[in-house]
Amino acid sequence: MRIGDLARETGVSRRLLRYYEEQGLLRPVRSDNGYRDYADTDVVRVNHIRALLAAGLSTTVIARVVHCVHDEDELKVPAGCPAFVEVIRSERARVTEAIDQLEGSRTILDAILDTAC
Repeated sequence: MRIGDLARETGVSRRLLRYYEEQGLLRPVRSDNGYRDYADTDVVRVNHIRALLAAGLSTTVIARVVHCVHDEDELKVPAGCPAFVEVIRSERARVTEAIDQLEGSRTILDAILDTAC
């Protein structure tokens, strides 16, 4: 399928699909005329990429783990890819730390607002 077809199937712009390719997240085959040719499985891969991005992972991190995800319907932890679990645990710890910092900021802001006239 061509890039326009993949864009329609996934709701992701062509520009973003090209960016995913630049980041090593997608690897379309190039035809003799230079057109990108995507496999049907790339629709699922794009959906997984979008889910991992929504979870707060960077494209750099996703590039390290997206090959581990093969389920079509949801992101499941594959038994044969222990690095995936370790990366997700590390990213979860990073997100938890960021939440803690934001909660601290909110507490300070609340204290300032409490003293406002």
